[in-house]
Amino acid sequence: MFNIIEQYPVKKLYNLVRLQRAGDILLSGLKMTLSEVNLLLTDQNGIKALNEKWLQRPWPTNVISFSPAYDEHAPISHQNGFLGDIVISVDAGCREAEAQGTDLTTRIEQLLIHGIAHLLGEDHEQGKQAAGKQAEKEFELQKLLMKGGMQMAELCVNIDHIATIRQARGGVEPDPVHAATLVELAGADGIVVHLREDRRHIQDRDLKLLREIVQTRLNMEMAGTKEMVSIACDVKPDIVTLVPEKRQELTTEGGLDVIKNLVATGDAVATLKAAGIQVSIFINPDKKQVESSFSIGVDCVEIHTGRYADADNVAAQDEEFERIVETARIAKEYGLRVHAGHGLNYRNVARLSPVADIDEFSIGHSVIARAALVGMERAVREMLSLVKRGMPL
Repeated sequence: MFNIIEQYPVKKLYNLVRLQRAGDILLSGLKMTLSEVNLLLTDQNGIKALNEKWLQRPWPTNVISFSPAYDEHAPISHQNGFLGDIVISVDAGCREAEAQGTDLTTRIEQLLIHGIAHLLGEDHEQGKQAAGKQAEKEFELQKLLMKGGMQMAELCVNIDHIATIRQARGGVEPDPVHAATLVELAGADGIVVHLREDRRHIQDRDLKLLREIVQTRLNMEMAGTKEMVSIACDVKPDIVTLVPEKRQELTTEGGLDVIKNLVATGDAVATLKAAGIQVSIFINPDKKQVESSFSIGVDCVEIHTGRYADADNVAAQDEEFERIVETARIAKEYGLRVHAGHGLNYRNVARLSPVADIDEFSIGHSVIARAALVGMERAVREMLSLVKRGMPL
């Protein structure tokens, strides 16, 4: 577990989501996901005080590591699974980033790697040979970070509710095709539409036109029926997400039970993949659902985040958050791409955005609702900021 504690007194100049992902990737690459590392981001005075108190060095540095396993000066008692604390001076990071010609977040990542090398027992202050060993370890850690990709999660926007407004009057506006263009211009990574069997919002005409104009990625949500599979094979969206569907529901109420519908779902997946279409399945956060999805050859799973979004107390949200994180980790171990969505909004997505194993968020209702008040471009950009940076614009 990688925890970030912020004590920097001025406006954030670094990308907190990227730093969280970096820490998660490093611990995962080291096979230490059950270990705990705390990163404290402070200023020059803060790190100077810690240096003086614990190391008898009354001056500021750029980074300090406290390891219960290797450091008798560690200020926190050793607990099972606790690897140590790393303290980084953001002030020093700013100066060094400017000198290197790089950005502050990249420099903090470098200092984080240096700190983790110390927690693993390396100490460059013990002579030339020890310095060489630490440099080698830092190079290994840098490769782990590069291998992890360090790309931020993507945002795909579901535009179904633009069509819902149109269908309420039975007219021609607002047109979801126009909305898709605005969403892409605002910087979103893809467009999501759900062609339901009862055609309550998105129509066949919309899907065909969207296939022609979408420049990013078109994700078609659908039930795995013969009719829908045939339509998808004809239209050829970039990816199909198989979802459960009930006529009475206002919105999709939960994930598809792949275990109970293994044969039928497997047939739909095989047909779609034979047509050259990537396939995702919308599942509840559950290890067995991931395993069943993998067994029928899907490319991706989308984790249903509804219970997390609807939790009415902190304890319940914490429980659902951990379930989502664990399911995403398992899916990644199977080599699957991981999406997440349902009920996510401008308040609750920030907690999930740093999770390194989630590749993409699918968000619709909240973005469209905000767009009705502030405009589509602003609504999308504000959500992008939360997904990419973990904080509002």
